[in-house]
Amino acid sequence: MLDRDLKEAVAGFPSGVTITTTVDKAGKTWGFTASAFASLSLDPPLIVVCLSTSAECHPVFAEATYFTVNLLRPHHERLARIFATRGADKFAGEDFRPDERGIPVLRDALATMQCRVHSIGEGGDHSILIGRVLSAQADAGEPMVFCRRAFWALSDPRPAASA
Repeated sequence: MLDRDLKEAVAGFPSGVTITTTVDKAGKTWGFTASAFASLSLDPPLIVVCLSTSAECHPVFAEATYFTVNLLRPHHERLARIFATRGADKFAGEDFRPDERGIPVLRDALATMQCRVHSIGEGGDHSILIGRVLSAQADAGEPMVFCRRAFWALSDPRPAASA
């Protein structure tokens, strides 16, 4: 009962949507969709993104030194769904370019933050990735928002699509 009630309560809290990416030691790219993202500190510059411990990419992120957080725009719904799907070919299109470390960066992201892993904590069935921001870029526009299990644009009176 608590699980269902908690899911309903949390579903009503809107959050931005991100795709977090990295590259493993063999050069393979990895990524996941997350709405559990926040700024943690300005001094030092730290952000937080949370990853399910059951995610296929979890072992890679647990060993990573660097990662990039890409903030999504409303038209990135297709990518958000792909990166939330286990086994999907996440980097099949030309949506990403590699940074100087080979980590994928979304070409038209609302914002990107290149990070070095500061620490990784335990949070129940998720790992809490804390990244020290090395560089950040922001663009004008509106963010994609996730609320009540649907993707929204802030300018829309209703969800872009139901999840």
